Amino acid sequence: MLQTTYPYYLANEPVAANTDLEVTDKFSGEVATRVAMADAAAIDKAIGLAVDAMPAMRAYPPFKRQAVLEHCVKRFRERYDELALALCIEAGKPINDSKGEVTRLIDTFKVAAEESVRIDGEIINLQISPRANGYHGYVKRVPIGPCSFISPFNFPLNLTAHKVAPAIAAGVPFVLKPASRTPVGALIMGEILAETDLPKGAFSILPAHRDGADLFTTDERFKLLSFTGSPAVGWELKRKAGKKKVILELGGNAAAIVDADQGGKLDYVVDRLAFGAFYQSGQSCIGVQRIFAHTSVYDALREKLIAKTKSLVMGDPKNEKTFVGPMISESEAKRLAGWMEGAVQAGAQIVAGGKVDGAMFEATLLEGVKRDTDLYRKEAFGPVAILERFDDFEAALAQVNDSDFGLQAGVFTDSLAHAHRAWDALEVGGVVINDVPSFRVDNMPYGGVKDSGLGREGVRYAIEDMTEMRLMVMRETW
Repeated sequence: MLQTTYPYYLANEPVAANTDLEVTDKFSGEVATRVAMADAAAIDKAIGLAVDAMPAMRAYPPFKRQAVLEHCVKRFRERYDELALALCIEAGKPINDSKGEVTRLIDTFKVAAEESVRIDGEIINLQISPRANGYHGYVKRVPIGPCSFISPFNFPLNLTAHKVAPAIAAGVPFVLKPASRTPVGALIMGEILAETDLPKGAFSILPAHRDGADLFTTDERFKLLSFTGSPAVGWELKRKAGKKKVILELGGNAAAIVDADQGGKLDYVVDRLAFGAFYQSGQSCIGVQRIFAHTSVYDALREKLIAKTKSLVMGDPKNEKTFVGPMISESEAKRLAGWMEGAVQAGAQIVAGGKVDGAMFEATLLEGVKRDTDLYRKEAFGPVAILERFDDFEAALAQVNDSDFGLQAGVFTDSLAHAHRAWDALEVGGVVINDVPSFRVDNMPYGGVKDSGLGREGVRYAIEDMTEMRLMVMRETW
């Protein structure tokens, strides 16, 4: 079970300032633990100490950064069950998915440990004309400066890891605001980081109310803001962020295409579509929301997908048989139920699921959803998927692109030509062939276009954002 209370971490040290934040068990609704909340004074102090830590972090050598990351990997493995149960309780994530996220947390820190000792530069040939004869160019990467991180509720371990692990590898101090609904995993991460010899001020992990955390965005002492969350909040933060670099990992309404040649593989396709649409109650920005199936396979896929959707077990996330647990809150379930009802009133049909009880939302499949409805245009962020047929592959690509978002897309096809055409034409950050857009490995570049954000995560790519190129030009003789 969870501890009774958790401190926050200010400049590497635990501070039991209060127990103001109640963290609930998302299935039972009962208070599971209480967490210390940071006020504006604590946040300001953390930023100042992060600035003070910059010289020591620049001097902290790569092999020591690697040792810190390797220590975290070791401790995460030792506390695997504790981390998984904490995630299951505070996020309502089914225990099997929770265990999977702890595994990805470990993977992300392992990759960061490897990358920490190969942040290399380059030699540039400057002798492109007689006037540059005898000049040589050298580039190295240096830490950008103190960073501000804001992480979301849906992957509170691994999406936090995708900020914290690259920061340690790059040698930048950071101040992290974890999601107030799911702060425990980040605080356990802070407890483990506090066991290392990172310079004082290298990290602070401070739960805070959104309306009291403007300093995470506006303070000019930060040189980078990395935010993962909703598009509405993310773009507003970018507007307020001033001169600092901003990385945004925002929402999506990801699509999957099932090509005409998939008739013999529908069992696999359906298993993957059901996973992509309904795992962790659909609360993933790359969850499958729109499914486009060729007319020749549509009816068979529809029948199999309805049966699969109805077979998914919904209930207590601590039960290993549970596939669909609660959404993060009853208000979120009501919001999505309203969108679903609006789609039905506009002519859509619910062909599987559709029942809502508090925060529990059945895995739900609809067809005939009009393209001007909220359920089609916006990010559902819940266990709802839309099924639609197509006759022409080019038309299907255009249907995928008919979105304000562009994070990832999946294409099931045996045609190499169609795979490459999708890669060329789809307006997304990543195209996954023969799997769902929900697929992610933690060393790949991950991010979106349009309203889905700016920049790329994935450890090496995040390190690039958290460092700057510094050029030295040397003249041989003078």
